[in-house]
Amino acid sequence: MHGMFNAANKLTLFRILVIPAMVMVYYSPFSWRFFAAGLLFSLAAITDFLDGYVARKYDQATPFGAFLDPVADKLIVAAALCVLIQAHNSLWFTVPAIVIVGREIVISALREWMAELGVRSTVAVSAIGKVKTTFQMIAIIVLLVFPPDWDYKLTVVGFIALYIAAGLTLYSMIIYLKAAWPELLPEPNPKVVERVPEAKTLAKKPE
Repeated sequence: MHGMFNAANKLTLFRILVIPAMVMVYYSPFSWRFFAAGLLFSLAAITDFLDGYVARKYDQATPFGAFLDPVADKLIVAAALCVLIQAHNSLWFTVPAIVIVGREIVISALREWMAELGVRSTVAVSAIGKVKTTFQMIAIIVLLVFPPDWDYKLTVVGFIALYIAAGLTLYSMIIYLKAAWPELLPEPNPKVVERVPEAKTLAKKPE
């Protein structure tokens, strides 16, 4: 039990606990709610870096942590995007948000399926994914802190970062699918392969 709830995993659990706090603060009646929600998301983003660093430095990597870390990442990003979809109420925001969330669902399913085949390393995290995550975090923090009816220029910065993240999301998904494509192709039916030469031989026989 001590290994399961080590410092690295506690940081990951903290990131999950931030989710309801961030949502409640964002919808609270206080004037500082947007800044506070952005601050909470920023803290969660920092713990995303810290839990991995602590796990590596102090040898605290566990199967529980390996499972929980990506789950925490996806949950808080999806929660923040859902909040922002409602706040912006715009097709221009909803489309890239759906792209980002949809990609996470596809890749998570792909990784799980590849893990069952014993070839999960084929879909390991790439450098592009890290760049995508950086732009994604910047976009969400900016758009949480500066709502649609505030500073238009800063909102545009958030939108630009969001679209860059969505573009990199699609690109990284293509890389993942390309790497996994040989495993996705159906195996040839041995019976069909055996019958093909026989069919050609019969076709050459005179009537």
